[in-house]
Order: sequence, then structure tokens, then C-alpha cells
Amino acid sequence: MPIEVDVAILGGGPGGYTAAVRAAQAGRSVAIIEQDKLGGTCLHRGCIPSKALLRSAEVFAEVGQASSYGIRLPEGAPEVDWRQVMQRKDGIVEQLHRGVQTLMKMNKIQVIQGSGRIIGPSIFSPRSGAVAVQLEDDESETVVPRNLIIATGSRPRKLEGLPYDGLHVVTSDEALAWTSRPASIVIVGGGVIGVEWASMLCDFGTEVTLVETAERLVPGEDKDVSAELAKQLQKRGAKVLLGAKLDAASCAVADGGVTVRVEADGRTETLSAERMLVSVGRQGNVEGLGFENTDVKTSNGFVAVNPATLQTGEPHIYAIGDVIGGVQLAHAAMHEAHVAVDHLLGRSYPRAADRDIPRAIYSRPEAASIGWTEEAAKANGFDVRTARLPLRILGKALVHGEADGFAKVVADRASGDLLGVHFVGAHATELVAEASLAKLLDAVPWEIGRAIHPHPTLSEAMQEVMQALEGNAAHGS
Repeated sequence: MPIEVDVAILGGGPGGYTAAVRAAQAGRSVAIIEQDKLGGTCLHRGCIPSKALLRSAEVFAEVGQASSYGIRLPEGAPEVDWRQVMQRKDGIVEQLHRGVQTLMKMNKIQVIQGSGRIIGPSIFSPRSGAVAVQLEDDESETVVPRNLIIATGSRPRKLEGLPYDGLHVVTSDEALAWTSRPASIVIVGGGVIGVEWASMLCDFGTEVTLVETAERLVPGEDKDVSAELAKQLQKRGAKVLLGAKLDAASCAVADGGVTVRVEADGRTETLSAERMLVSVGRQGNVEGLGFENTDVKTSNGFVAVNPATLQTGEPHIYAIGDVIGGVQLAHAAMHEAHVAVDHLLGRSYPRAADRDIPRAIYSRPEAASIGWTEEAAKANGFDVRTARLPLRILGKALVHGEADGFAKVVADRASGDLLGVHFVGAHATELVAEASLAKLLDAVPWEIGRAIHPHPTLSEAMQEVMQALEGNAAHGS
């Protein structure tokens, strides 16, 4: 007999399991179909494991700077135990995985382990949207939902012509399973993933060369953020090649290393390293899902949806998360889960504009942003005014020895509206939450500047930069 439910979700990542819980809490019967492990890419091959490694790298770097705090270490330099680093990462992932499993049980959500494919009208349902599931034991099952949510996520995009072998030339998926730290590496792609891995490996002592085709790192971010991240990586020994063209055909793996030709600054050079990490974006998991049996369409490799409701070409079928493109972040997928589920429940949950979803880079120092960049605001016709505040003026930043970076605000001159907030510095990914709340509540800079922030804290950066925009910063700008 088929499994009949109110809501079925294809994919158990952050978007999928959030949608499941949201629907279950509203009293709907729910099933999740997941071919791998609950938690998806974020938990098993992305956000969580990479941040665990970044934290280990950060601690190693801090220990190396202990003498600047007046702390003397025993004789001998600190060493990295890579096996223990990876065990810590795996332990965190497993603990959170158990937590997601418990969440499903608490909310009486049926989890079906297998590969799902959407089928058209059949004896099970007069309309498309039922899911044929190939189970692990070669058995099959059919799930018939009133509504279906596609949340199949994404995977690393690969550059054609490179000799991927899972060890020497890899994507971030394989890099998370390395059993040893590379002595040297070429990172292809200076987006968020590339910058985070460059920062992490620099801190672990790896010789890093970062290759980016654009004229700056993280080109979607504010130009000041890009410049500061490049400056901080170079300061720590990374070689950053911008406006670079990689000759994929020249890439070769031999003698336990990788070589590749790169053209940058008008000259061609051959780069050599122990390994190469390719981080050039992600592509949606849209293959083999049976869309040909439905009116679900794809565009540029992602599921096409109504941007307001997240419905596909089939009104009872929704899609959320990485598989629809846009902002491919776990918290974006979770937000979209609320939008989709509330819509199918007949409730209103407005979807945020992509630019108003906080963006976070967990390098050292961190970077975080929300809203318009200065360049994008100008390109969209705003007459902008900006203020930028160096973190070195904050007592807490100096006390913690983390004074690199800045806070920047972009506002509309005519209306005074807050357009964007950008941070580079320690704990920037925490500081941006206040800016997100400000955007939601439509707060203007003078209101944020008037809010009392505790002293000494890094959160004072938000208050001070807003006051600087109004020309009355207590500590200058």
C-alpha cells in the first residue's frame, strides 16, 4: 500500500527537515525521503565540518600568538594533530546528526531512506507529485502526498578538463575527508569556500596559492570587504592571484603533486603544489528526479519557482534551498522552508529578498554582510552615503588582540533608509544578526546609533558606525 501523507519532502537537509518540522507542528502528516543522511550537505559536507576545521585552525593560530598576551609556552612549538582535528570534526557532525534524528522522532515525522523520483498521474494519484522511492534493500515504496517540497540541495561544480582524483585534485567534499594536511595547495576559486579554506590552511601552516578569475575575491561582496580579505590573507603568507586564467588542460598529477599553468598580470606561470582544491560554485541536484513527468521546469540548472510562493509549475509542488539557486546558504533554505510550508497551509510568510539574507564568511578575520553593497546600491539608482569604522578603535577588539577589520554602513541619502551593513573582523558573523533585525524592523541608522550597546564589546561597532554616518561618532571614523 502507498504511504499517504499531507506533505512529503524530497531531501533531508536544513531546508527539508525545517519544512518537515514546520508542517508537523501545524498538525500535518509528514514524510521525508532522504537517500543519504539527514542534515544534508550543510551538516555532513559543508557548514558544520568546515567550521569545525576553521575553529581548530583558529585555536592553533592563537596558541602561536600566546607570547603577545604574556603567556609563555613550554619549550617547543605547538603542533597540529590532524587525526585529532578530524576526529573532533566528525564528533560534532555525529552529535548534530543524532539531534536531527531525534527532532524527527519528536515531531512524528516519517523518515524514508532511499532515492526518490517523482511520477506522473497513476493509479496512486490522479495528478503528478507522488514519489517512487527505491529503498536501500532493493525494495520500493510509493509516497502519495497532498503537497510535495523538493529540497534536494546542490553539489560542488567542477571545472572541465581537470584530473579529479579525490586526493590531489578535489572539491570541498573530498577535502573534508583528507587524512593528512597538505604542505602546499592551489585553491581555484576565490569565493566564500575558497577564502575559508585558504584562511584555514594558512593558519595550519600550509603554503597557499589562491587563484580567482575575477578582479577581486568574493566579487559579490562590497569592494572594501574583498580588499580587506585579500590583504589579511596576503599578510599571513597566502599568494593571491586575481584576474587569473587557469589552463585546465595543463593540469597534471605526478610525483605526489599537482602542476598547472595560470595566466595573471600579463604573464604565465606554472604553479606546483601537493594538492589542488577546486571551489568554483555549486550546481543544483536536479537530475533523475522525474521532472519530465510533471510541469516542474528548470532554468540554468536550478528548479524554477514563483519567487514569492516557491511553487513550481505544479501549484502543489514547491522547491526550496540550494536546488532553486539564488543564495545557497543553510539559513536561506530554512527561511524558504517557512515560506513554502506556510503558503501550502494558507498562511502568509513573506519571502525576504536575496540581498536581505545575511551572508557570512568564516575566515580569519570573519566577514559578514546584509543588504546592498555600495556599488550595487549606486548601480540601482540610490544616492548613497557611507561610513566606515576601523575596529581598532574598540577597546574589546584591542583587549582580544583582534583589531583587524572594519564596520561599514550604506544608506540612502534622500530617505535615510538603511541599505546595507558590512563587517570584516572577529565575530563578524555574530555581529551581522543585529543588522538583520534592523532590516526586518526597517530601522534607520540614527535609531540603531541611539540604542545603548554594552561597553566594552565588539557590538559597539554597530552603534559607532551608525553614529559616524550621522556625523556624531563618539570615537571618530
